[in-house]
Amino acid sequence: MATAKPLYERISRNITAYPPEEAREMAFMLLDHYFGLRKTDILTDKPLPPNRTEPDWFKILERLNRQEPIQHVIGTTIFCGLEFEVTPDVLIPRPETEDLVRLIMHDFADRTDDVPILDIGTGSGCIAITLARFLPQSVVTGWDVSPKALDLARHNAVNLKGAVTFAIQDILNVSMDFTNRFDCVVSNPPYVTRSEAIDMDRNVLDYEPGLALFVEDNDPLVFYKAVADFCTNHLTKDGACYVEINERFGEATRQVFAERGFTKIQVYKDIHGKDRSIRATF
Repeated sequence: MATAKPLYERISRNITAYPPEEAREMAFMLLDHYFGLRKTDILTDKPLPPNRTEPDWFKILERLNRQEPIQHVIGTTIFCGLEFEVTPDVLIPRPETEDLVRLIMHDFADRTDDVPILDIGTGSGCIAITLARFLPQSVVTGWDVSPKALDLARHNAVNLKGAVTFAIQDILNVSMDFTNRFDCVVSNPPYVTRSEAIDMDRNVLDYEPGLALFVEDNDPLVFYKAVADFCTNHLTKDGACYVEINERFGEATRQVFAERGFTKIQVYKDIHGKDRSIRATF
């Protein structure tokens, strides 16, 4: 009977485009995705499921060794415990963004009345759908400029039973006729400058959408200015704005909100000690 550990070891050895530790983690992910085997199952050499459909390992390994993200290869990723489908039309959700979502859930956990929330640049819908799922009192809207991203977000919302209203909208061009107000505005906008691309890995540069990643070097905070401007008119009196930020511009981004009248601005660091998100209130 075929068992898990030899297959895991064979896959790990043949993922050659990454360091061995990363290759082993990818092998764990593949066996979990295709066979439902957890790490403990693999390390204790459990039998492979009977009557299994064997994937085309050659093609999978070929894609990984071209540094195509493993999330694209298997088609999904886990975000806050939920399984989201991902495609090259959206950014792959990151752990840093999970921290931002947890902060919001903590801040609004005790609310019993409706909490209108707007997610600007929703992408896969990971922020909006997670908040809709875990904050039952939330009324969530997700905006994006990409029709393909919105199609995927709607698909994820159906699969994950997250009640979110999605709409195509550019935060840089919101109509003056828009009058809705929100208790929470959240955004993970493009914040990587073009000059930083030289230091980025191929699995990001070649496979994730530049539209959702990059800003021009001459105005790296353009989206934060737009979000902060929007909040001055559309955030409720006791509402809060949450944004993920470029580690290089923590103080500069804080200043964007201060210049627009926000009085309580907190900069949060990620697990590596880098400036990664901001919470701002009036």
